[in-house]
Amino acid sequence: MEKLLTLTIIHQHPRVLLGMKKRGFGAGRWNGFGGKVIVGETIEDAAQRELQEEAGISAEALEKIGVLDFTFQGNPEILRVHVFRADAFLGEPTESEEMRPQWFHVDEIPFAEMWPDDVHWMPLFLRGQQFKGRFLFGESDVILEQELSPVSF
Repeated sequence: MEKLLTLTIIHQHPRVLLGMKKRGFGAGRWNGFGGKVIVGETIEDAAQRELQEEAGISAEALEKIGVLDFTFQGNPEILRVHVFRADAFLGEPTESEEMRPQWFHVDEIPFAEMWPDDVHWMPLFLRGQQFKGRFLFGESDVILEQELSPVSF
């Protein structure tokens, strides 16, 4: 079984916009903005909707930069995350019930407070290199297996 998800990160070099997840899956971690794709919605539409709901902004253009498959040991569900980047947006990043946006310098990204896979693919993201990957998590979100490779979409 596969669940489609989106993740969007605003990258205006030398800074990135991340959000502190305040509730639900991933609470207490910095992450990009995103979530589930609703039936009948395109992946890009879902990415824009989630960005608007979680940060109060809309990307002027989304660039698909990655696809990551996440699985958790003992759970057959695959979380397929389509990763987007944007450099221009409309609106002002605003805290929502779910996320608290904050800018970070690329040299100060808080990897210790993020999902442990982020440190592996974020350097590709920051270089503008498209990628695909797969991560298997065990207990306490330890990465048991990983694959990551550059691709072109």
